[in-house]
Amino acid sequence: DGRCICTVVAPEQSLCSRDAKSRQLRQLLEKVQNMSQSIEVLNLRTQRDFQYVMKMENQMKGLRTKFRQIEDDRKSIIARNFQELTDKMDELKPLIPVLEQYKMDAALISHFKEEIRNLSAVLTGIQEEIGAFDYDELYQRVLRLDSRLRSCMGKLTCGKLMKITGPVTIKTSGTRFGAWMTDPLASTRNNRVWYMDSYTNSKIVREYKTMDDFVAGVVSRTYSLPFKWEGTNHMVYNGSLYYNKYQSNIIVKYSFETGSVLAQRALEFAGFHNMYPYTWGGYSDIDVMADELGMWVVYATNQNAGNVVISQIDPDTLQVLKTWNTEYSKRNAGESFMICGTLYITNSHLSGAKVYYAYATKTSSYEYIDIPFHNQYFHISMLDYNARERALYAWNNGHQVIFNVTLFHVIKTDDDS
Repeated sequence: DGRCICTVVAPEQSLCSRDAKSRQLRQLLEKVQNMSQSIEVLNLRTQRDFQYVMKMENQMKGLRTKFRQIEDDRKSIIARNFQELTDKMDELKPLIPVLEQYKMDAALISHFKEEIRNLSAVLTGIQEEIGAFDYDELYQRVLRLDSRLRSCMGKLTCGKLMKITGPVTIKTSGTRFGAWMTDPLASTRNNRVWYMDSYTNSKIVREYKTMDDFVAGVVSRTYSLPFKWEGTNHMVYNGSLYYNKYQSNIIVKYSFETGSVLAQRALEFAGFHNMYPYTWGGYSDIDVMADELGMWVVYATNQNAGNVVISQIDPDTLQVLKTWNTEYSKRNAGESFMICGTLYITNSHLSGAKVYYAYATKTSSYEYIDIPFHNQYFHISMLDYNARERALYAWNNGHQVIFNVTLFHVIKTDDDS
């Protein structure tokens, strides 16, 4: 229709890492530096030992002179010179281990020189592969490109899911079931991560300041919630945690800043405590999620014959704003997530899973689709979309992973009505 259509895929900035060759180059440079320092120490030692050797050489010359004197007149001076020889030999005894060390150091220096020659050849090869740009310059170019991509993404309207790639494994920790997340409404400078291990009988939430801290296991804060949670389908949104209260259909809003409950509300008719879970069980009856259009909750009711129900809710009051009833059985859904007002449902939590069903709330219509994704660790117990990162966060059998998504976008222009 005369419109410009494009697709942009921008991975999470914090996932960018140094090129393997650059890492290898830096490691080799550090090794060369360490070896150079070792050689410098050895050089000082050999200089010191060389002085001993020179001293010993002079003493040996003196001994040769004494021996000649003894040979010329053995009878007259043998007693006196014998004592002098004994004294000289006593002086030479400490120099024997010095000579041994000198020989060892000389061999070690020779070994170091050979290894440095080999490393120099490797470094030259790596430098040729990397090219003219050093790592810092390349990294700055990547950051500038990332900024341009995200600026472009800001101009994109909501899109339709076309492809899921990955996953990228961020960390391996916890039990088989759990949840981890970042805040989609946080500023780009705020990269805090929250971690909730297990699907029941727990109230402990761990916070990490950055993704790097999360990987390293550096906890910045620990929260003890007022109520235990149920399931793994929690969400952090605008600084608050939203979760399903244990053995109930109540959604709780907990503020990390104040450490208090800001709101809680029962989700009318919603099944709970394994009445209508996802295929893997785990009290996954109620799934709180968010996308570009706001906050949602996915569940099932007896009134809708156990099929999936979608409700958009107010993030402040938790009041239901609008509801859509689908015809897809909640118990046959592996996991689900919202992107741009469309609910995407996977057909399984095990290997071979794919996104199988999509329900668009804008048109109240559905379609069966076929978008495969790699279930690397064979069991997914949490799958949530992060609108800020345009990525799927997943808990994959004790592994915290991220999937990239490709969306089909249409860029709006001033000519569009």
